[in-house]
Amino acid sequence: MPILDPHTVEFISSSSDQTVRLGIRLGELLQPGDMVCLFGDLGAGKTALSRGIGRGWGTALRVTSPTFTIMNEYPRLKDGAVLYHLDCYRLETDMDVETVGLEDIFDGPGAVVIEWPEKIEGWLSPDRLAIYIKYLNETRRTMQFKATGPRSEQLLDDFKRNAFGV
Repeated sequence: MPILDPHTVEFISSSSDQTVRLGIRLGELLQPGDMVCLFGDLGAGKTALSRGIGRGWGTALRVTSPTFTIMNEYPRLKDGAVLYHLDCYRLETDMDVETVGLEDIFDGPGAVVIEWPEKIEGWLSPDRLAIYIKYLNETRRTMQFKATGPRSEQLLDDFKRNAFGV
């Protein structure tokens, strides 16, 4: 696990199961108000990571890709706090973005995981954890975690300890 700088960590996942486990470690640390942005091509592993994040968050629901619904909500069992999972792949115009209700989601009491965040760049919090996932081969993915503000820096530090003992 190379630490590229104080705000960036890179890791190679060797399987979908390992990607899910990393997501669990991250999801255990998320708090309402946190934003996690997942960048990567189709099939890179964004939904596998999201599935793990949901499990770590503590939802009893199976996390699935919201490609056609744009957004899924996953309440946490212990307190009902919601994890919002957005897939912005199909958002093409400003009107598409406005009809989703992003203001309510981003200003609300939940945490947010966003696939294809580049489609809504102007709406994103300046303090977010960006995760760049790249396909290496059928089983391996490189994952770069980059914090962009004080809360996401704390989240990244906690994640390094939780996932890697660093």
